[in-house]
Amino acid sequence: MTLMTKILGAAATLALSATVSVAEPAVIYDLGGKFDKSFNESAFNGAQRWADETGGTFRDIELQSEAQREQAIRRFAEAGFNPVVTTGFAMSSALGTVAADFPDTTFVTIDGYVPDAPNVLIVSFAEHEGSYLVGMMAAMASESNTVSFIGGMDIPLIRRFACGYAQGAKAVSGDINVVSNMTGTTPTAWNDPVKGSELTRAQIAQGSDVVYAAAGGTGIGVLQTAADEGILSIGVDSNQNPMHPGKVLTSMLKRVDNAVYAVLSAGDDAKGGFQSLSLADGGVDFAMDENNASLVSAEMQTAVEAAKAQIIAGELSVHNYTDDDSCPALNF
Repeated sequence: MTLMTKILGAAATLALSATVSVAEPAVIYDLGGKFDKSFNESAFNGAQRWADETGGTFRDIELQSEAQREQAIRRFAEAGFNPVVTTGFAMSSALGTVAADFPDTTFVTIDGYVPDAPNVLIVSFAEHEGSYLVGMMAAMASESNTVSFIGGMDIPLIRRFACGYAQGAKAVSGDINVVSNMTGTTPTAWNDPVKGSELTRAQIAQGSDVVYAAAGGTGIGVLQTAADEGILSIGVDSNQNPMHPGKVLTSMLKRVDNAVYAVLSAGDDAKGGFQSLSLADGGVDFAMDENNASLVSAEMQTAVEAAKAQIIAGELSVHNYTDDDSCPALNF
C-alpha cells in the first residue's frame, strides 16, 4: 500500500522519518491541497498509479504555508528519499537551495525553474497549445460572442494559458470579446474559490457565457458558479468534466499525472535535465467523455481536431507568452 503522510503544521513537517531502508520517492504538493481536483491532484494520481501498478510506496506532503517549502524538501532529502518531486513554480527557489546540498539526490520540479542544477529535472508543458484548442471550443459554443478566462496567481505561466485561449477563440471569431482576470499576486490565489466565484459573476455581468479557469483550487468556485448561473465552464489540468456533468464544455488536460508516473517509474535512473511536454507528446489535450458529449457538436470536434493536427505538424503556431512576454490576443 502507498504510504501517505499529510503534514498539518510546520512542526509536523519536521517529523519525517530519519532514515528509509530503500530509497522511496516523495511528492510535495503546492498550496491548494492534494485533492484540489486540478494540478496537485493530477500529480497525486500519477504517483498513485505508479504505486498501484508496482506495489511501490511513496511519501507525500500537503504544504500549509510558504515556510514549509524548504523544510519539506530538505527533510525528504536528508531522509534519503529519491527522487523528490515538487509541484508548482513557487518551489523553485527553495528547491535550488536544497538541491545544491544534495548532489546525489534527483529532484523534480513540475512547472518550476532551477537553473544550473544538474540533479534537477525541470518538467514543463505547452499549456498554450492545449488552451488554444479549448479557446476554439469556447468561441464556437458562445452565444454572446464574449468568453472569459480566470487565472490563479498572475505569473508568466498562467498568462501563457490566457494568451493561448484568447488566440484560439479569436481564430474562430475575430471580433469575439475575451475578458481576462487573475485571482491575485500571491500563492493564496491558487486556493480561493470564493474569489473565483466573485470573478465569475463579474465576468457574466460583462456578457461572458463560457469561462475557462486555470486557477488550481480557486477554479472549483469558478466551475460551481458557472453551473449555478447557467453558463458553460472549461476545466483545467485534470478532467473536470464530471464535476458538473453537462455544464463543463471541456477540460484542458495537462498530463502532470503522466509526468509524475514516468519519473517514479524511472526510479534511481531518473536524472536531471529539461523536459517539455506538448500536444505532440500527449502532454496536453482536451477532454471528451460522456459528461460533455452533448455540448460538443461534430463540427466543433472536427475543427478542433484539425487545429490540433496542424499544431503538431508545425503548420499552426500558438503564441508562447513565456518566450515572448507579449499577448497580442489580449493586449498585455
